[in-house]
Amino acid sequence: MDKVKILAVGRHEEILQTVVRLVNNNPEWEGVGAVTDKDAVQQFDHQVIDVILLCGGIEPESESNLRAYFTAHRPAVTIIQHYGGGSGLLTAEVYEALRRKSQTL
Repeated sequence: MDKVKILAVGRHEEILQTVVRLVNNNPEWEGVGAVTDKDAVQQFDHQVIDVILLCGGIEPESESNLRAYFTAHRPAVTIIQHYGGGSGLLTAEVYEALRRKSQTL
């Protein structure tokens, strides 16, 4: 089974590194991170991303633009607003989003 590819986007480098590390601790997932909108779009365009985590610090206009871009170019992508709260919450958020997605397929 292929790993679920997760792109985490956030403005705080240290927090983003932690989120990516937590994602990569799950053997079913593969995570990458992006601090800027440009980097997020480039990563999204050059690999198959299954889930996008929108982490803290993203300005409302940037978040809106990113959501619009991602869904316009790959409508099936799952976008999660990640509020922090540790590995348990992160895991629950991703599994819940994947569960909902599998129910709609």
